[in-house]
Order: sequence, then C-alpha cells, then structure tokens
Amino acid sequence: MWSTALLLLFVPLASSTPLQTRKWDDFEVKHAWTDAPHGWKCHGPAPDDHVLDMRIALKQDRFDDLVAALYEVSDPSHQKYGQHLSKQEVDELVAPHPNSVETVDSWLADHGIDLGLVQRKNGGSWLTVPVKVEQASRMLNTTYSIFQHDSTSEYIVRTTSYSLPTILHDHIGVVSPTTYFSTMRSMRTTSFLQPHIKPLDNDIDTAAKLVDPGSLATVPSSCSTTITPACLRALYNSTTYVPKATATNKLGIAGYLEEFANNADLQTFFKKFRTDAVGGTFQTVQVNGGGNDQTDPGVEANLDIQYAEGISFPTPNIYYSTGGSPPFTPDSETPTNTNEPYLDWLNFILAQTTVPQTFTTSYGDDEQTVPIDYATNVCNLFAQLGARGSSILFSSGDDGVGGGSCLTNDGKNTKQFQPNFPASCPFVTTVGGTTRVNPEVAVDFSGGGFSNYFSRPSYQSTAVTTFLTQLGSTNAGLFNTSGRAYPDVAAQGEGFQVVIGGRTESVAGTSCSSPTFAGVVSLLNDFRISQGKSPLGFLNPIIYTTGVQGFNDIVSGSNPGCGTNGFTAGTGWDPVTGLGTPDFGKLQALIG
Repeated sequence: MWSTALLLLFVPLASSTPLQTRKWDDFEVKHAWTDAPHGWKCHGPAPDDHVLDMRIALKQDRFDDLVAALYEVSDPSHQKYGQHLSKQEVDELVAPHPNSVETVDSWLADHGIDLGLVQRKNGGSWLTVPVKVEQASRMLNTTYSIFQHDSTSEYIVRTTSYSLPTILHDHIGVVSPTTYFSTMRSMRTTSFLQPHIKPLDNDIDTAAKLVDPGSLATVPSSCSTTITPACLRALYNSTTYVPKATATNKLGIAGYLEEFANNADLQTFFKKFRTDAVGGTFQTVQVNGGGNDQTDPGVEANLDIQYAEGISFPTPNIYYSTGGSPPFTPDSETPTNTNEPYLDWLNFILAQTTVPQTFTTSYGDDEQTVPIDYATNVCNLFAQLGARGSSILFSSGDDGVGGGSCLTNDGKNTKQFQPNFPASCPFVTTVGGTTRVNPEVAVDFSGGGFSNYFSRPSYQSTAVTTFLTQLGSTNAGLFNTSGRAYPDVAAQGEGFQVVIGGRTESVAGTSCSSPTFAGVVSLLNDFRISQGKSPLGFLNPIIYTTGVQGFNDIVSGSNPGCGTNGFTAGTGWDPVTGLGTPDFGKLQALIG
C-alpha cells in the first residue's frame, strides 16, 4: 500500500517537466519582416556569448483607464481638466496584472534567469534582463545576426523575426532588441546645414526695431532669409512677455547621438542674438552613460538649446544627453548592444517624481521601419508623460510626404506615402515647418501625412474630415485616410542662425521648428503656473478646440515627395503645417 502511495505521489512531479516544456515550446510569431529593413544587410551570425540587455514590455492592466484619464485632464471642457496624475497614480494604472508577472517570471526562471537580476521599471511594466545571444535565441525561437547599415557602416545585432510561447502573447507587448533595426544613429536628426545662406554676425538692427513692438507694423524682411530669436519672438508675438514662474516651470530637450550642447557657444549666441540673456545657462542631465564633451559641440544639440533658451529665457532648460550601448564591433568583446536609447530616455524620465512641463525632440524614422508592437509600446509611454502634465513636441521630419522610393516593405513593394514615427503617435504634438514672413508659407520639406499604425484620434476628427472632404480624390490610395494625421502645428524651419564651435552657421529642418514651438508652449505654461493654474499638459485636445483661433493659418506651400506634389497647405488644418504657427498673445488669452 505504501509503495502505491509513493508511486502516485511522484507521478505529477515526473510529468510536470514535459508539460512545462511543451507550454514554453508552443511558439507563435510576434513580429517578422519579409526582408531585412532597407539599408541593412546581414554581415554574419551573432556570437553566442554576446550579451544583450533584453527589454520586455508587459501588457499594462489598466492602460485604457490611463488613456481615459489623459483625455479627461487634457480636455478643457471636462471637470477634471488640469488635474494631472502623479507618478504613483500613473504607475498604478500601467502596472501589469499579477497573472502577467507570474507567468512571465515563470518563463524567465525556466530559462535559467535569476529573477533577482531583473530590473523592473515603469510600474513593473518594463523589464530589463541581461541575456546572451544563445539564450535569447532559444527564448524567442529565433536566430540573431550581425547587420550593417549602408550609410552609417555601423553594426548591430538583430533578427528579422521572433516568436513567443503562445501563452505569453496575452502578457507581453514587445521584446527588444529584436526586429527594430533603426538605432538613433541611423535615425534622422531633422536638421541640416545651409551653407548657401550667409550667416549673421548679430541681429542688432532687427532687435532695435523690436524694442517697441507696438510700433512695428511687420516683421523685418531680413527674417525671410535668416532667423534669430528676435525674429521668432516678433513673428509669434512673445517679445514683451517676461517669464515669472522660473522656480517651477522647466523645458526639457531630449538629446542623442553623442550630440553635446555647448555652454560657451550658448554665451556667444546670447551675445550675438539675445543680449539680455548673457550669463544664462542650462542644466545637462546624463542618461544611460550619455556624455557631455564640451570640446565637441553638436549642430542638433546647439540648435535645440540655443532656440529653446532664446525664446523661453529665463526659464530653466534641461538638456538630456542620452547614451546608448556602444555600436557593435564584430571583433570586440562588447558587453551589450541594445542601442535603443529611446526606451532608456523614456523610462528614465518616467522614473522621476517631477518632470519638466514641456519637452522637445528632433529625431524620427519612417514609420514602416518600426515594428508596430515596438511603436505602440513606445507611443504608450508618451501617454504616461502627458497624463503627468507634460507637453511633448516632436519635429515632423524633413522628407515631405516621404523620401526615397516610398515603396512598402511588406513584400508587395506598393508605392505609398511614408509617415514618420514618433511624429505619428497620437499622444505627442507634432511640429511642421514654415519659411518666409509676411506671410509665412509652408516649407517644402515639412513632414506630414497619415499614420498606417494609429487610427485618427477624436480630438482631430472634425479638422481632418474637413480637409479630406476638400482634398477629394487627390493622392487617392497613397495614404491611410483613417490614420492619425500630422503635423498638428508648425513654426519656422529655415535659416536659423546657430553658433557651433564659436562660428555662426545657417541651419534648417523641422528640428528648428520643434524647439521654437516648445519655447512658446513653455511661455504659456509659465503664464498658467504664475496664475496658480496647472500646466497645459497634453496639448492636442485643447489646441484643436479652444485654441484654434490662437494660430496663424498657413494657406500656401506644399510638401512634395514620393514623386508627387504631396499635400498643399490651405485654410484650416492641413498635413503640411497643421493648425498653423503660434500667436502667443492670442493663445495666452484663449488657453492661458
């Protein structure tokens, strides 16, 4: 009898291992490319002992509640408008369900991962796990390879497809690094030099005319060619405003690619183009090993800090120098190669108890090169920032409706406009570009279009439907008429005078537009805070309603691309300049 009992006791123990193994071996594809994304070629197999920092996004149990809260606190007609959430409240809404934690932990443990080494961030919804390539390949039923980029010559370790055990699909949103190939280095900074535009030594003449802005009927014609803070402050009606809430209000700039904002260049810029700000400075926060080499000023970094400061001074500005893992060298013993600093920056910011009220970022990539699971999970992180009261500005891109061949990468090679990401994320405010003055017109490189990943949000439904009705059959079949449309707004984008290594250069791109618009938003936030009100937070619900009349409507110009004329700017919202450029005075009265 005792023998029988012992035998029955050990039966479940003996059978548990094969059942558990079968659970983790029942794979289902999570994401796959038909071919390696354009610009990347396979260099060879990845070394088995190469270590990856694997990021795993657990599905957030109450994310729909977070989005509902985001819209409530961002809608001026809602009773909860301006009642932004705390870090703790956001963390509670995005925390994964206990079942998800238990299931994923069980999977990790079954693969020999020490759960004590797992980093858990963002309410526990993002995990970071150091694993070797051989181990990651088994976990994801895939094969990692070394890929090289055509233009940058950098190497990365990625795969063209990965799978998860079927049971995990309900619990995991995305795993990286896997099929997201673009690193920050191969992503486009949305700026470029304009050597054909002779740089200015100073703008004394312009500034002198603006001492009494009320007497100036028009912005000086010189601003049609070269842009300085004086031009922008006149154009966007903020010349006389002096920030008051500088102890509370802050403006953050996301920096990547070892682009360093230079203190000495900022002082030279102030001496030339905003003399009352001489002596003003900014804080550099180094994220994930980001540097701060003051001997190596970056065009993008200096552009961002000089114009964000040039408009918002004396508001405190913070430059986030975000590092990534070092580029992979096939013959070295590089310890990690995540090379996705976007996630590092977002998780760093969301881990802070207090965050700047305004952010600007000037990087982007073709949406179709970003796996939809990755794009969705990154976009959701921006929703969290908005719920906490931050206004998030992104440049719209410099390729009009699309650069290159504009062929889809789904194996069908269909010609289609190419939207940009994160510009296409519905939880950010995207800034297009203009040029000239009296009047401003759309600049021809202004990125704009319709997302193929994200559906049109309700806040822009009326404006976009009106545009599409007027558009008729133009460009039919080349874009997704039901997608999130962008840009939302615009600002100047050519001839910006930027000091780089002591010399003034002319710079263009929607990288100029985003920090410019962010500077104006920061002034609006300053005014609200000084009045005892909350910051604006997520801008889109209010600018498409209460704030519409606070913009200068841009009614001419277009954004050609993909062998077409693209879209054309016209009355009301359009996918070239959005609602238009800001009038600070009007916006101050409408939404301040």
